[in-house]
Amino acid sequence: MATTLPRTGPLDVDKMDGDQLKRVVGDLLSKLEVPDQHHFIERMDTEKLRHFVADLLVNIKPPVDASTTIFVDADRLREFVTELLTALNVPPHDAYITADVLVAADLRGVDSHGVARLYQYIKRIREGLIQVKPKIQVVHETPVSLRVDADNGLGQVASHFAMTKVIEKAQESGIGMATVFHSNHYGIAGYYAMMALKYHMIGWCFTNTTPLVMPMFGKKVMTGTNPIAVAVPTKDERPWVLDMATSVVPRGKLEVAARRGVQMPTGWAVDKDGAPTTDPEAALAGGAPMPLGGTRELGGHKGYDLAIFVDILSGVLSGAGYGPHLAGFWGTEKSSDIGHFFMAFRPDLFMPTSEFRDRMDDMIHELKDCPPVRGADRVMVAGQPEDEATEHHKITGVPLDAKTAQSLRTLSEELGVPFPGK
Repeated sequence: MATTLPRTGPLDVDKMDGDQLKRVVGDLLSKLEVPDQHHFIERMDTEKLRHFVADLLVNIKPPVDASTTIFVDADRLREFVTELLTALNVPPHDAYITADVLVAADLRGVDSHGVARLYQYIKRIREGLIQVKPKIQVVHETPVSLRVDADNGLGQVASHFAMTKVIEKAQESGIGMATVFHSNHYGIAGYYAMMALKYHMIGWCFTNTTPLVMPMFGKKVMTGTNPIAVAVPTKDERPWVLDMATSVVPRGKLEVAARRGVQMPTGWAVDKDGAPTTDPEAALAGGAPMPLGGTRELGGHKGYDLAIFVDILSGVLSGAGYGPHLAGFWGTEKSSDIGHFFMAFRPDLFMPTSEFRDRMDDMIHELKDCPPVRGADRVMVAGQPEDEATEHHKITGVPLDAKTAQSLRTLSEELGVPFPGK
C-alpha cells in the first residue's frame, strides 16, 4: 500500500506549530519504517521540519511505496558495493571510487544513477565489455589541458583521475581542462564538477551517453541525454550545483517509473513511432526521452543543440565515439567508447575569490527571497533539493525500491557478499 502524505498544502504547513510538524513527520516516518525516528525529529528545529514536510508534499513524485521500499545506511551500502566490485577483481581504490559515486547519487535523490546501475556495470564486466584493471594514460598534455585514454575501464575511475589532474592544473595555471575517450558510464556528472568546490574553484563536467534521444523533427535516436554539470563555490550558502540532462529527463527516470509501475508526466517521452506517451514501458521499448523543451514550439531545438554541444566536447574533441556511433551503456557487442569533458578554473582569474564567493551568496539570498507563486512553498536554487535530500538520507538511510533491492540481493548471493538491507 502506497504511503499517503497529508495533503495539507504549503499554506497549512506554514501555519503548523512545532508539535504539529513533529506529529506529521513522525507519522510519515512510521509509515516508511524509518529507523530511529525520534533521533531524526529531535535533530531538526521547527523551520527545518517545516521545510522537510513542504518538500515531501511538493517535490516527491511518485511517493515512496512503504510496503516495498527498504532503507540502507549510506556507509554500509558504499562498503557493500565496494566489496562486490573487488570480488570481480576491481582494485580496492577503484572499487571505492565507483561505489562512492553511485551512493552519492542515491544520497542526492538521483536514484536513476545510483546503485540501481550496478547490476548493468557488473553484467558488462562479466561479459568482458569493461576492463577491471585498465591502464589509464595521459596521451597528450599542455600546461592547461590533457587528453586521457581510459582504456575501457570504469568511467568513474577515469573521470576521478581526469578531474583530479584538471584541478592540479587549475591550481598552477588558473584553469585546467581534460577530455577522456574510450571510457564508460560514469554516474552523476555533478560528482566531478563538485570536486572543484573543495578548492573554491568552478567545476564543469560534460559527458556523451548511449544514443537515446531523437533529434528535433527526427524519427531515429541520434544523440544521448548528454548531461551538463557546473558547480560554483559560495561562502556561507550551499554551493550552486547544476546537474541536468539535455533531454526533458534522463533515461533513468523512465526506468524508475517502470520499476515503480507508475505513469510518466506528459511531455517526458515518445514511443517508437515518435508519438508522445505516458507509458514508461512504451518509451523504453524503442521510444525515447524528448529533447529538453519537448516540442519545437516549447524550445525543444534548444535542448537538441545543447546535446550536440556536449557531444562535440565529449565525443568529437576527445576522439571518443559520438552520436549514433556510441555503443554506450546498453550495447552488448562492443565497448562503450564514451567520452567526457572536464574543466576547473579559479575565480581569481577575474576577481578575488573571497569577493566572488560573497557575491554568490548575495545572488542566492536574493533568489531565495523572491516571493513564491501560489501553491509553491519557496524559490530554490540549483543543488538545493539534492543537498537537502542528502541531509535527510544520511539520517533515514538510502531508499531502495523493490527491483533495485532484489538486483542487489542477487549480486550478493552470486558474489558471496552479505547484503546490508533486510
